[in-house]
Amino acid sequence: MPRGRYSLYDTHDHSPLGDEHFQCATGPTGWRYVSQLTTPSGAPAGAVDLAIDDLGRPIRLQLKAGDWQVRGAALDGVTWVRTDPTGEHATEGNVRAHAFTGASPAFYVAVARLLRLAPGDTPVRVRLVGFTPPVLAPLTVDQSWALVARTAHPTDNGTLDVDEYQVSALDTGERHTVHLAGDVVLSAPGVELEELENPPSVFDTRETW
Repeated sequence: MPRGRYSLYDTHDHSPLGDEHFQCATGPTGWRYVSQLTTPSGAPAGAVDLAIDDLGRPIRLQLKAGDWQVRGAALDGVTWVRTDPTGEHATEGNVRAHAFTGASPAFYVAVARLLRLAPGDTPVRVRLVGFTPPVLAPLTVDQSWALVARTAHPTDNGTLDVDEYQVSALDTGERHTVHLAGDVVLSAPGVELEELENPPSVFDTRETW
């Protein structure tokens, strides 16, 4: 079961946003990721609990940022309930999208698991609903994902495959690179892996997209 710490930073000025202390695990029915977020000073800042099924679909999402909360799942696309800081009002939403996204590195792993691309495949378009701190307001985004390279790296525990994805925002044309090893993000915009206990979990590679 991998566990560790990501540092998060602003992609524009590289100012620190805090840390995400995580653990994740694969199982017979899918994958689960849980984390606690802290500010640069170490104060609690939120939490992530994401579970996907064996096909990569989000079966449960719980996000907290400050006093805001979101609960969601794959239902007629994706469906969610967002609760305001007072807890008195909740708004529901539904979009014909494939999955969720957000600031947590967990979402890169989840989308890669959903698409299950092979190196050299034609880029795939995917529609996502994103929730970004501090208020977790929903935003629908269209992205293009391509697996441009898979490199085997020898380790003390055997060979570890590192996948390099090119992710493009279809509304702006902005592109960025994401490196994944199993269910751990090695690097991505605004994300650095600082600590890791135990090797990444390895997913099977059968096609589902």
